[in-house]
Amino acid sequence: MSLSLRDQLLKAGLVNEKQAREAERQLQQKQQQASHQQSKRQRALPSAQESAALRRAQDKAVRDGQLNLKRQEQAERKARQAQARQLIEQNRLPKIASEEYFNFVDGQKIRRICVDTGTRERLHRGELVIVRFGHHCELVSAEIAERVRERDPRAVVTGAAAANPTAPGVPNAADDAYRDFAVPDDLVW
Repeated sequence: MSLSLRDQLLKAGLVNEKQAREAERQLQQKQQQASHQQSKRQRALPSAQESAALRRAQDKAVRDGQLNLKRQEQAERKARQAQARQLIEQNRLPKIASEEYFNFVDGQKIRRICVDTGTRERLHRGELVIVRFGHHCELVSAEIAERVRERDPRAVVTGAAAANPTAPGVPNAADDAYRDFAVPDDLVW
């Protein structure tokens, strides 16, 4: 059987037992230090997989933050729209059963709403405003319409005098000479 180098040196008398143990201990310390330094280098420099996983986690955190921001904005918008609907529901004028209609432009459509003579005059003076309520239109006072506009600008359809100063019957600076001869909008030809 072959003897180890340590045993051979001891047998030859070149080293004593104490020197052999000291040499072994130093060798083990060097090996431990080398492995410790190598593990530090490995921990300091992440592998390609670890860096890709870290990058993906950071990208996901950014996307999640943006998604949360969008959700918060949608929730705030829905809350403002609900407040506007509640304002309209609580302050709308009762429906008028009449043969007279007030025509107005809603986007690209011409719509109409039942009015009487007093309501028509209040619409022209800007005291009443037409607002959207679901799929229908309602009449509310100008103050309520301003509060609705703050919460949901798309809900306010028109204030005849304020929104359309060139409407028939509403004088403007160019028509000052004709202000005494306003053409009524209910004129039937």
